[in-house]
Amino acid sequence: MKAKVKWVQDVMFLGESGSGHSVVMDGAPDAGGRNVGFRPMEMMLMGLAGCSAFDVVLILKRSREDITDCVVDVDGERAETDPKVFTRVRMHYIITGRNLDAKKVERAVKLSEEKYCSASAMFGKTATLTHTIEIREA
Repeated sequence: MKAKVKWVQDVMFLGESGSGHSVVMDGAPDAGGRNVGFRPMEMMLMGLAGCSAFDVVLILKRSREDITDCVVDVDGERAETDPKVFTRVRMHYIITGRNLDAKKVERAVKLSEEKYCSASAMFGKTATLTHTIEIREA
């Protein structure tokens, strides 16, 4: 897996993935940016949520659950001193489907967090990870 980040101007950068996708990263105006892109640390949180959502959807589909939507709201707290690593991350899963089995949903989230999600494993080195689950009927 490869990626490249190229400086554009000020504190704006263009990230290019090895799979051919691009994303703009930029800082807040008080840091010299123009606020026209994601902050790099926001991307890390999105990566964590995306990695886990990917697992949860696959696990539930393989369990033959009739899932129609998966949203992960993620909220991270960072250390006050440099390096400002994440110290606490709360993930709220909103899983929608038809007649979903709550035990299977909980199992899918736990399997992602404890076994499959590489991002969870990395975040877990510096942060306490917690989750809540909300199941909605489609």
